[in-house]
Amino acid sequence: MRLAIVLSTHAATFDAVAYKGDFEANVSKVASYGYDGVEPAVRDPKLVDHDGLVAAVARHGMAIPAIGTGQAWAEEGLSFTDPDPRIREKAVERIASHVPLAGKAGALIIIGLVRGTVRPGVSERQAGEWMSAALGACAATAAREGVRIALEPLNRYETRLLNTAREGLALIDRLGAGNLGLLLDTFHMNIEEPSIEESIRACGDRLFHFHVADSNRWHPGAGHLDFRSIIDTLRGTGYDGFVSGEFMAKPDADAAARNALRHLRGLGY
Repeated sequence: MRLAIVLSTHAATFDAVAYKGDFEANVSKVASYGYDGVEPAVRDPKLVDHDGLVAAVARHGMAIPAIGTGQAWAEEGLSFTDPDPRIREKAVERIASHVPLAGKAGALIIIGLVRGTVRPGVSERQAGEWMSAALGACAATAAREGVRIALEPLNRYETRLLNTAREGLALIDRLGAGNLGLLLDTFHMNIEEPSIEESIRACGDRLFHFHVADSNRWHPGAGHLDFRSIIDTLRGTGYDGFVSGEFMAKPDADAAARNALRHLRGLGY
C-alpha cells in the first residue's frame, strides 16, 4: 500500500493539514520519513510554479496522487452553491484551472467543501442542482485532458450536501461522467457511515482516492478506528491507489507524520 500525506503549498487556516508553507522543505522531510507520495493542497494554481512543484516531488522519488482544492472555500469563500452566480462561476473556473497542474502531475482533483453548503435563503434542492451542474461542468473540462475528479463525502457538521458514500454514488450515477469518482475519508466516515467497511465495498471501482485520520482527526493510531479492518477491506476491493494522511498537527506536524506512518506500516502496510 502506497502512503502519502497532505502538504499545503501555502499558509492556510484548515487545521487538518499537518504541514503548511515551505513546500519543498516539507517534501524533503516527509520523504525522509518514508512516505511514497505527497498530496498538495493548492488554493490557486496561479500561485504555484507547476513545473517546480512536480520536480520537487520527483527529486525525492515520490508521486503526486491528488490535488486538494478546499482552500478556495476556506480562504476565499468560493463554492458551487453560493447564491451569487458570479461566485459559483468563479468556483467552477478555479477547479478548471487545476486541470493543467493535475495533468502534469498525473494527479486527480479533489472536490471537498468547494462543492458548497446550503446557504440561508437557498433550498437544499436548489443548492443540490447548482452543485450537480458545477460538478458536471468540471468533470467535462477535466475529461478533455484525461484528468479524474474525486468527490469527497463530508460530515453533516461541515455541510448538508453529500454526507455519505451512497449519496455520492447516486450523484455520480446521475451525472454519468466516467472520470468522476469518490474520495472516502475515515474521519468523516466514522461520523456518517453505519459501517465504514460496507461503504468501502459499495464503492467498488468508483473509489478513486482514500484519506485517513483517526476518530479524533489525529493521526491513525491516536483514536479508536480499526485501521487493520479498514485497510484490509480497502485492499479486498482491488483498490490500488494511495492512502493519504489528512490529519491535524497533533501533537505536532512531525510527530503526527511519523506516528501515522509507524502505525500503518506496523499493521503490515
